Amino acid sequence: MLRRVWVIAVVAVLTASLGSPSAGAAAWSRAFYWGVATAGYQNEGSAPDSNWSRYVARTASVDRYANAVDFRHRYPEDIRLAAGMGVNTFRFSVEWARVEPQPGVWDEQELAYYDDVIRQIRQAGMTPMITLSHWVYPGWVADRGGFADARTVDDFLAFTGRIVQRYRELGVLWVTFNEPVAFLTQELRIGAVNVFQIPAWQADVVRAHRQAYDLIHRLDPSGKVTSNQSFYSGFNAATDLVVMDQIKDKVDFIGLDYYYGVSLDNLTAVNGISSEFWKIKLQPEGIYDALRYYAGRYPELPLYIVENGMPTDNGQPRADGYTRSAALQDSIFWVQRAKADGMNVIGYNYWSITDNYEWGSYRPRFGLYTVDALTDPALTRRPTDAVPVYRQVIATGGVPSGYHLVQGPSACSLVDPLVSCVSPANPDGPLAPLR
Repeated sequence: MLRRVWVIAVVAVLTASLGSPSAGAAAWSRAFYWGVATAGYQNEGSAPDSNWSRYVARTASVDRYANAVDFRHRYPEDIRLAAGMGVNTFRFSVEWARVEPQPGVWDEQELAYYDDVIRQIRQAGMTPMITLSHWVYPGWVADRGGFADARTVDDFLAFTGRIVQRYRELGVLWVTFNEPVAFLTQELRIGAVNVFQIPAWQADVVRAHRQAYDLIHRLDPSGKVTSNQSFYSGFNAATDLVVMDQIKDKVDFIGLDYYYGVSLDNLTAVNGISSEFWKIKLQPEGIYDALRYYAGRYPELPLYIVENGMPTDNGQPRADGYTRSAALQDSIFWVQRAKADGMNVIGYNYWSITDNYEWGSYRPRFGLYTVDALTDPALTRRPTDAVPVYRQVIATGGVPSGYHLVQGPSACSLVDPLVSCVSPANPDGPLAPLR
């Protein structure tokens, strides 16, 4: 109870003393954000007690966590690899379970680790994009029901305030919750919540984001805040009702994650049910449809592709022959088309800088740099064919005029039904540079 009262009091004082969230807010620090992404539990290794470490420990059907790709100790290398591609934005998450292992107990050694991550990102000339909740929270929060328990909102705000106070005025792009609807489905999967708790969970996550948004802006007026939304091709008009429509007045930009499409001639997305993502035929033109959808739904907000990438089966060539470099260039082509058609696209992150632990499996590989986490004790980062291509794309602000798509549009896209079928993305239009 005292903890809750303390958090409410701090928020009230900050609100009274610093004015409205938009007061003094700085302009965007870059003309275009070119990024790569990581996530705490998926990349760091050395896992602390959390909802996910507990699930993996008790579940025989998932890959043993081992040490992920050990970002916790190899972050200088990964930051250098990103900088070597010309990347100007580096997304990572601060693991709540790592820095607050017990209620109100802050681990200064782990906070110092994140201090150095931030320092090295900024020394490399990159903007930090910090995710505060990437599906993982401390074991002590799990013990009382996670976000289905209203007390977690106040504790999340206390964590948020501690981290934002530490890294304010650094031009950070803040992400409160990574893919909240996907977060909910994962919580159901691992047994952290049940279907009867969904209304309470949804209300608490919405409330946590809304209050975190205000708190972040009062502590860090130069920061920008979002909660990135997973694009469920064909279904976002429904999924946005769960969280996005409830927070649309409390985001500075739309962060969207686009991976897979669906169309009359491509129903392979069904393979996602069995987590065989590499069997899904990609529809790169769907990134245009996703951007157009959000540009129409929230026309006043800039658009940032927070995640986009391509899975392979354990690093092997895809059966359809589509390469990582081709998928990257085709996707960027469509982002350039979107910008040329007037959509306010301000950033693009590739998921991910390295392969990682894909929520129970090392088999799906998304990395620009591949890592054999289960078989290579050295965890060597080996560049894929997409590394030099991404370097060139960033240097030139996109693919060149006259670029020919490796994979053309599908027939009657249902990414944004029925708009994407009746008015399909036009590959013959102009391209706008992303700079």
